[in-house]
Amino acid sequence: MSPPTIAVTMGDAAGVGPEVVVRALAEPEVSASASCVVIGDAGRLARAAELCGLELRIEPITDPAQATGEPGVVAVIDLGLVPADLPFGELSETAGEGAYRYVAEAAELALAGRVQAICTAPLNKAALHAAGHAYPGHTELLAELCGVPEVSMMLSTGQVRVIHVTTHVGLLDAIERIDAGLVERTVRRGHRTMVDSGIAEPRIAVCGINPHAGENGLFGRGEEEAKIEPALAACRADGIDAQGPLPADTVFFRAGRGDFDLVVAMYHDQGHGPVKILGLEAGVNITVGLPVIRTSVDHGTAFDIAGTGTAEAGSMIEALRQAANLATRP
Repeated sequence: MSPPTIAVTMGDAAGVGPEVVVRALAEPEVSASASCVVIGDAGRLARAAELCGLELRIEPITDPAQATGEPGVVAVIDLGLVPADLPFGELSETAGEGAYRYVAEAAELALAGRVQAICTAPLNKAALHAAGHAYPGHTELLAELCGVPEVSMMLSTGQVRVIHVTTHVGLLDAIERIDAGLVERTVRRGHRTMVDSGIAEPRIAVCGINPHAGENGLFGRGEEEAKIEPALAACRADGIDAQGPLPADTVFFRAGRGDFDLVVAMYHDQGHGPVKILGLEAGVNITVGLPVIRTSVDHGTAFDIAGTGTAEAGSMIEALRQAANLATRP
């Protein structure tokens, strides 16, 4: 099987996206596993390569089929949206518009079957909003571009995988939004993704909402009984090994030692916090429920170090590796 073609979005041009992209694409293991096409800006990528001390040839192309996958060559579909003097590390409406357009182009290519996966560098939500695109992040943006009403965010590290019932909403809104139907759909999406990735009978741990998962009604207002337990009963009836609701303060330890293949978190920080303690360089964000494969770095635009050539590319390398693996599975 020939290596898949992956559309790599450059992210916010004022952030570390251009730097982590060129660092990752300079790695032999990346060029060996996939033919990568950056959707972004050729000049910005050349500047990033210079900042990182990399000898790369930035090659503008117009079609993903023109990418050769040759080591040391970065193929880029240049949308021409970034002024040469755009400063690093500053919020920019121009960069926000570029980040949106890169994702939109990648989604169009993926839906048309011209690339087999999308891998995204970080965008800045405030810049995205300043450009008039009011999405909480990549996950919701891609769902709309792909015409999908509901998707889930999964974070994957070498030790733990976490899928979220809710993500970019406030905590009170998250608790209100959670219901048995949403929990059940999230568990099923997570189960299907694990099976598709080669785990035939995944063991799934489902977090409670309240401390100690409510401790038999002592904490909260019956959220576990009303919002989670009916969902798990429905999943188990179909043979899904979904355990819970379990206390979130111990479930990640248990998952880390190998008791579970996947943890279902109820809200953003419940899942993100433990994963990020394990290290941003190891985390990968996967959007579950799209008609296309999408992976991403698990960090932001890091304006404080953007333009210094010091950004680490470990998360981008891992995101590209997982995108290539998913794209080559039946």
